[in-house]
Amino acid sequence: MPAAGPVVVVGFGMAAHRLVQELVERGVAAGRGVVVVGEEEHPGYDRVHLTRIAGGSDPSSLYLPGGWPDDVEVVLGQRVVAVDLAARTVRTDAGRELGYGDLVLATGSEGFVPPVADLLGDGTVVYRRIDDVLAMRHAAASVPAGAPAVVVGGGLLGLEAAGALTSLGLRVTVVEVADRLLAQQVDVGGGAVLRRLVETGGIRVVTGSGVAQVRREDGALTGVVLADGTELAARVVVVSAGIRPRDDLGRTAGLTMGERGGILVDDACRTSAPRVWAIGECACAAGRCWGLVAPAYDMAVVVADRLAGGTAVFTEADTATELKMLGVPVASAGDVHGTTPGALELVWADHVGGVYKKLVVSEDGRRLLGAVLVGDTESYGLLRALVGGELPGAPEQLVLPAVEGRAGDVALPDAALLCTYNAVSVGAVRDAVRCGDACDVPSAKGCTRAGTTCGSCVPLLKKVVESELVAAGGTVSAALCEHFAYSRQELYSLVRLRGLRTFSQVVGELGTGRGCDICKPLVASLLATLAPAHPLDGENAATQDTNDWALANLQKDGTYSVVPRLPAGEVTPAKLAVIAQVAADFGLYTKITGAQRIDLFGARLDQLPQIWQRLVDAGMESGHAYGKSLRTVKSCVGDTWCRFGVQDSVAMAVRLELRYRGLRSPHKLKSAVSGCARECAEARGKDFGVIATESGWNLYLGGNGGFTPRHADLFATDLTDDELIRCIDRFLMLYIRTADRLQRTSTWIESLEGGMDYLRSVIVDDALGICAELDADMAAHVAKYEDEWAATLADPERLARFVPFLNAPGAHDPNVVRVPERGQSRPIRDAERRPRREVLVAGPALPVGAP
Repeated sequence: MPAAGPVVVVGFGMAAHRLVQELVERGVAAGRGVVVVGEEEHPGYDRVHLTRIAGGSDPSSLYLPGGWPDDVEVVLGQRVVAVDLAARTVRTDAGRELGYGDLVLATGSEGFVPPVADLLGDGTVVYRRIDDVLAMRHAAASVPAGAPAVVVGGGLLGLEAAGALTSLGLRVTVVEVADRLLAQQVDVGGGAVLRRLVETGGIRVVTGSGVAQVRREDGALTGVVLADGTELAARVVVVSAGIRPRDDLGRTAGLTMGERGGILVDDACRTSAPRVWAIGECACAAGRCWGLVAPAYDMAVVVADRLAGGTAVFTEADTATELKMLGVPVASAGDVHGTTPGALELVWADHVGGVYKKLVVSEDGRRLLGAVLVGDTESYGLLRALVGGELPGAPEQLVLPAVEGRAGDVALPDAALLCTYNAVSVGAVRDAVRCGDACDVPSAKGCTRAGTTCGSCVPLLKKVVESELVAAGGTVSAALCEHFAYSRQELYSLVRLRGLRTFSQVVGELGTGRGCDICKPLVASLLATLAPAHPLDGENAATQDTNDWALANLQKDGTYSVVPRLPAGEVTPAKLAVIAQVAADFGLYTKITGAQRIDLFGARLDQLPQIWQRLVDAGMESGHAYGKSLRTVKSCVGDTWCRFGVQDSVAMAVRLELRYRGLRSPHKLKSAVSGCARECAEARGKDFGVIATESGWNLYLGGNGGFTPRHADLFATDLTDDELIRCIDRFLMLYIRTADRLQRTSTWIESLEGGMDYLRSVIVDDALGICAELDADMAAHVAKYEDEWAATLADPERLARFVPFLNAPGAHDPNVVRVPERGQSRPIRDAERRPRREVLVAGPALPVGAP
């Protein structure tokens, strides 16, 4: 029988947040009430992506969905300091006493600090919470750029911290006591590839040793000494050396502890005391403490089900993980180290390309026991779903590059776990499709919860939904939205054949209704290629996406960024001086990007014309950072300066960027030109990349650095300048004609029947007889290109769109307050504001022509 009184949850991390969600959905909250007590000032937040705020994002961007009903009370900024099991009460450090019918301990874990004298102090941060990341940012801002930093610990959070410190301008060394990085997630072979990739990114790695001493002078941190005697300079030290369960509350209350710590619970997550439960990282469940989100969620579901009268149990959790550390994708699942008796290993390693894949299979080779992926995690979703089950075929088919991109075609058993975080099986998704509850990915997410947490399973979810629809005799709709029954490819062809020139014509002849935020920007992109016109002219403006409408990238604080084009990263001292002066005059935050451009952040809408007038007068033009178009063509210095260079990579990069600037496409495009095989411009990570040879140029197509990073594939070798440009022209125009909405070039190529061979037959051999059309389309684009900002500045009607308020030209938002950050200015964030009296004022009107 349910106990009287509310459910009191101690802690408000991800496990507690999931528990409250489940209690609300099961009606427990409405019947009894729920009180959540969190000691941080922040509500439940996503700890998996803590490093987002290291780069300046507001902490609130990590907050998990709230909006709780009145039956749920959330208490923040108070720590529970005592539990009275006899009286069934808890007491907070603020003196508040709460009675409970059921008590759930979800106190999480804390960072382990090695017992080293003087380790904690000025310049040292223990990395675990939002406030720790903010402290790390402050510590990095307090030392000169390029100062040395040491990260103690080479696990998940340690590498995230290293990446954050690197982005903050420090020289980082990672010290890991184990013999490899990510020792829990990868094996020795995977660790070797991971280390090489991390060190290539500029981070030094020391393994097999730990910090033994800390050096300070007059209280200021100067360095550390390792156990092997190595001395490392350090102005900042970040400790991320593992976690320990925060079980002190249960220990003090007299609850039974696990052998190695943690509050011991049974398979229902019950502790040794009646009506007291424990979940997440503070609990010792199934013989161990789990330091991952998925097991914590499983425990939360078990307790919620039990409190609702169910019989759910927690036995074993999925420890699969997928992450991108310092730009390097890493994933593992199941028995990573092959400890199962009789386990066999199948390994494929490409140390040159930085890819390592290992499968652990049963002795008879028929069951998948585990997997390790480093450098290429494209098959992770499938492998994770297959762990513990029968392999659908020969195991090498799942890792060898010969079948890369087709792994998702393997049939999955119903019992395979598709979504680890929410424990959704492949069979559950198929059932949802068969019952009519799911007909596409959004509806499948809504009724099963698959893909709603980390999103890594969404590609596999899409394949399962679509394959089940086809198997049931249905069809997979390629319709753009409710207003157009056509796919993007079909719509492109129809608009081209009928010579349509406006969105009104397109929707009038080919669609219904007035359009939406899906089809309007897409049609605008098609017309930009087929009927070039300024994006702010006539009805064009009403169809543009937010960024294209303002000819600038809208940032999260409501200001805009300004990105002048610097072809190949080449810039004169005079232009640099203008950029610097503009940034100073308008108080803009200045950042040199990884794409060899200078971003200026923090401009108000009304300031954009003033800023661009000065940049255009200095000979610069729009960098199209706001559009689905070519962003940049990156370059090394080539044979002009580099002793290894064999071609003029800078000149070629400038030529390509000027040729393809402003070319609207299904997704953004990036390119690079490397002057030799050393690949300093990272051309193989781009949509089209060029690498110089002694005889010409090698062209690589279909790379990207998005959520599923992929190296480009070699398309042609030793091309002349004209041959190279002709191939790229045709590749881009064919992609624009036939790709789906928001489809990257990498997935587009993989979707082509015949892949790269088919692409060569079309582009080189003219198998479809359309090369002349593709050449003409590109020539038309080059001939009609105009700089959108220069054209805007010359037209008063276009400039009128940048008046901020209808009734107050020149006014600005008084709530935008700027504060210094590492010597620059940025807008103050909501979380940093002090509470202040609010004054009701007349609100601004929408800008003229706002969509």
